[in-house]
Amino acid sequence: MSTQPNPTHVHDKIERNIGLMMILIAVAVSFGGLAEIVPLMFQAEAIKPLPGIKPYSALELAGRDVYQREGCYNCHSQMVRTLRFETERYGHYSLAGESVYDHPFQWGSKRTGPDLARVGLRGYSDDWHRAHLNNPRDVVPESNMPAYPWLAKHKLDGDEVAAHMRALRRVGVPYSDADIAGAPAAVAGKTEQDAVIAYLQGLGTHLTPADDQARAGED
Repeated sequence: MSTQPNPTHVHDKIERNIGLMMILIAVAVSFGGLAEIVPLMFQAEAIKPLPGIKPYSALELAGRDVYQREGCYNCHSQMVRTLRFETERYGHYSLAGESVYDHPFQWGSKRTGPDLARVGLRGYSDDWHRAHLNNPRDVVPESNMPAYPWLAKHKLDGDEVAAHMRALRRVGVPYSDADIAGAPAAVAGKTEQDAVIAYLQGLGTHLTPADDQARAGED
């Protein structure tokens, strides 16, 4: 009679012992995470900003904060995948170097609405974005996006924006003393709506339309 352990019996024991199963799952997930994350730390292209990438301006950063606060990432991704139908619609697929100054990144995981990684290249005017934020149905009748009219009533706090810039500098975003000192003046009199529009208008603009089409054509 064979003395080799029965794999089915071992697996059965694991399934019956919830504590052991949880430990093994945690170990497996940890190894999987390390296998994905650690190699990226040694790839310079994964942590180096692409040409044209620069930190958000004070107004854009304030808009990004509002975008995050309102949960826009729940319905909009900022991650163009390497699939032909995506690059034909949105442009060149997203690269890690585009997100080096995003803390946290806004890649998202669901698309109730369109991807916004290249929305700044789409030619929408500030007035279009303003109308869309106030009532999306006014410009896209079939839209199910909620309206955000209150953003036009809330003024930005320049000191908060400056404090956020200082915090980001601590994690590697290259804001200068002059950038931070000038933040209150840069957002003076501006509303949260102005900030969101500035943020959206800047997304993807490190690529010119010609660059975007050329890169998409490489796929």
